[in-house]
Amino acid sequence: MPSKKPRVVIFIVAYFAESTLESVLERIPASLWEDYDCSILVVDDASEDRTLAVGREYQRTHPHIPMTVLRNEHNQGYGGNQKVGYTHAMAEGADAVALLHGDGQYAPEELPKLLAPICRGEADAVFGSRMLETFGALRGGMPLYKYVGNKILTGVQNRLLKTHLSEFHSGYRVYSVPFLGRLQFKLNSNDFHFDSEIIIQLINAGGRILELPIPTYYGNEICRVNGMKYAKDVVAVTLQNVAHRAGLLHQRRFDPAGGKNTHYDLKLGYASSHSYALDRVPNGSRVLDIGAGPGGMARELATKHCEVTVVDQHAPEVPTPGVRVLAQDLDQGLSFDPGRYDVLLLLDVIEHLKSPELFLEQLRNNFDHSSKTLILTTPNVAFIAQRLMLLFGQFNYGKAGILDLTHTRLFTFRSITRLLQDSGFRIKEIKGVPAPFPKVLGEGLLGKAALSLNELAIRLSKTLFSYQILIEAEGTPSAEFLVEDARTRSGLGRLTLSLNPNRPNATA
Repeated sequence: MPSKKPRVVIFIVAYFAESTLESVLERIPASLWEDYDCSILVVDDASEDRTLAVGREYQRTHPHIPMTVLRNEHNQGYGGNQKVGYTHAMAEGADAVALLHGDGQYAPEELPKLLAPICRGEADAVFGSRMLETFGALRGGMPLYKYVGNKILTGVQNRLLKTHLSEFHSGYRVYSVPFLGRLQFKLNSNDFHFDSEIIIQLINAGGRILELPIPTYYGNEICRVNGMKYAKDVVAVTLQNVAHRAGLLHQRRFDPAGGKNTHYDLKLGYASSHSYALDRVPNGSRVLDIGAGPGGMARELATKHCEVTVVDQHAPEVPTPGVRVLAQDLDQGLSFDPGRYDVLLLLDVIEHLKSPELFLEQLRNNFDHSSKTLILTTPNVAFIAQRLMLLFGQFNYGKAGILDLTHTRLFTFRSITRLLQDSGFRIKEIKGVPAPFPKVLGEGLLGKAALSLNELAIRLSKTLFSYQILIEAEGTPSAEFLVEDARTRSGLGRLTLSLNPNRPNATA
């Protein structure tokens, strides 16, 4: 039985294209119908000329070509028209959709080359680039100011997104339709910077992007892009994604569709909560890492010759030799004894608990006179980004950052300090932690500069400019333990005061 041909939709966006649409349709290679289960979709974006009539006439005179011609009753804009086409391709169950412009600026003859990697499963998106061949775009008639602007914008976006694309601004693209289903493109702008937003979504979703060279053609078509506004919009959405990935300003459209919250990556090699916490653990300590997640910190502690036990609801997928693992839902009480450890780590954990007060009380009920150091980190809800959001009426939860959807309690410097003091902990150090800019911008000059500026701002106001709060505190025993200990040292019997399930009660 012959293998099923990939189903392909050639999607033509058309706006005031009455003089060019027929030529574009004629130039689509006939080989596509031999190699693929191919169809054409033309979407006229409420043109006030004969674009729709030209499309319908071509459909009538070419009955052998599977073709759909649609018209938007109201103009949707360049991005909005793409939303219509991609949604249509998804509803048809297509494997790939190729975006072609009805004004003839992009050569339909290149379609077989651009489609092949998608249909072979080698890429999730293929972009036709006019910049891969040195000065090829200029030879093809691209105006010098557009060439220079394209280069500058692409350079800025590559630096901010840590990518290496030759061009962000080509409109000749082929997408894997199943992968499009993972992108929240319907939340994108209806304007021309839709193309940059969908690239950002591809990157955030781990999409495989392939660029292939295409010829440049500039004819007498009317340019409908306001260059300055477009550049401003492109830079704005790129910076929004930088803030989104840093957890500073959540943008729902930049999250993959259906994605779930995951454990945060370990942040080492620069000023961060993990670096600060690791530096404060003495070599050879007995460490209890509570809410350890994947166990990355345990691996680092093992290199410091620490005796490590990790506690988490789920055991780490990659165990670390010599590290003890305890599976425990922290909201269900303590089934372990933290009293035997020198250092307790609560890194980005306290904000996830339903009752931090009860948890800290249970923790303290296991303490005696031996020294116990608690190292705790938590997001600072008073961070300037959150304050500005509130100023403009925004308080948006997301899948990461300060307003992570799984956070049940949010703290300021003052409220987390009061919580620990009320729970019997003596505060030894309170430190502001900068945002993890190197994680988002890379550890090059840009990431280091942003981090240094944030550290400087924290010196001016840690409550305003700290992304996270780090506290080192000393644990103290509970009043119940002190009564029992005093009676025991006085030769008296113990009372039924103990709240520690791991320490048996006695009666006088």
